Amino acid sequence: MDVNGTVAEGFEPVGEAFARNFERLGERGAAVAVYRDGHRVVDLWAGSRDVDGTEPWRHGTAQIVRSATKGVAAVVPLLLHRRGLLDLDAPVGAYWPEFKARGKERVLVRHVLGHRAGLPVLDRPLTPEEALDPSRGPAAVAAQAPAWEPGADHGYHALTYGWMLDELVRRVTGRGAGEWIAAEIAHPLGAGFWLGLPAEEEAAGRAGRVGRIEGPEAAPGAVLRARPKRSVTDAYADPGSLTRRAFAAITPFPDQNDPAYRAAALPATNGTATADGLARVYASLIGEVDGVRLFDEATARLARAEESAGPDRVLVVNTRFGLGFMLHGSASPLLSPDSFGHPGRGGSLGFADPASGIAFGYVTNGFRKTVTADPRAQALVRAVRESLARGA
Repeated sequence: MDVNGTVAEGFEPVGEAFARNFERLGERGAAVAVYRDGHRVVDLWAGSRDVDGTEPWRHGTAQIVRSATKGVAAVVPLLLHRRGLLDLDAPVGAYWPEFKARGKERVLVRHVLGHRAGLPVLDRPLTPEEALDPSRGPAAVAAQAPAWEPGADHGYHALTYGWMLDELVRRVTGRGAGEWIAAEIAHPLGAGFWLGLPAEEEAAGRAGRVGRIEGPEAAPGAVLRARPKRSVTDAYADPGSLTRRAFAAITPFPDQNDPAYRAAALPATNGTATADGLARVYASLIGEVDGVRLFDEATARLARAEESAGPDRVLVVNTRFGLGFMLHGSASPLLSPDSFGHPGRGGSLGFADPASGIAFGYVTNGFRKTVTADPRAQALVRAVRESLARGA
């Protein structure tokens, strides 16, 4: 496999791990980018642009990153909070009165970001057509009764998270999260990230085709078990479980290669990104990137302050969340206990690590069965850790 791009001195283990992902872990097409203290030190890509094709991946090829979208979307409410426009301890209903129905008066903004709102499921799932309508998802969540007392426990809001965040942003700013990200995050940074891929980028063939791939479930030395616990397997198999219902809030799930899907703005799941775009956004949360810094120190600390930890009522493993970001832990190992970011189901990953100054982005066109910790991404994270340990 021909690997393209550049690796700064000291970060050679990342390049070696990236090549091994193609040789041993069934990678079809992917890219990885790493920044340190605001400067890019790894920028690699290889394989095919489409999971089922032969056209080569090029510099700037983007892919759907699924739930890695959540981390970038979380930047928006935290910036609104810093600007004094959104109170994290206010009831959601203070901004969105319709949301208060059916016992949700006490759901706070921070409950939404920390996956504590008790609203991971919809009693009536949305169709794909309904899901792409920016008004239907928020309306469905507003009409939903909580599955547990809001604030009392946590469970991954796989899809509903995005509708709640988007409507909060819209009520506060008059713009949806996708518009806000384009104007206030991606454009100032020159970052390849879109929540709602513009028609001109679609026409230019910016995004490759994604799809399901099979392969080894764990790399040598990986932190994950090759086989999940029985309780996890049972939860995903049970149609009545919160686990199955949370991921089925849109049924059937839309075709992720459909231009109409990529053009929509679903802050939980359909961001389109380059690896560099993901890494560049995270780099700007912990430092300056070409003169742009999105988070000050206080906001970065707020982002990674633990809001939820322990058994997750949806994912059925122990998870940790800050305000919209997944934190380092057994379910989603990042670089260090100081790291914050978000994986995408099946592969992609973006995060920042303030302790080392590292920001990381990985995107792929081949989705695996993994939910929070893909072996390919984990191999790259370990290689970054090795590079730092060697003195990079």
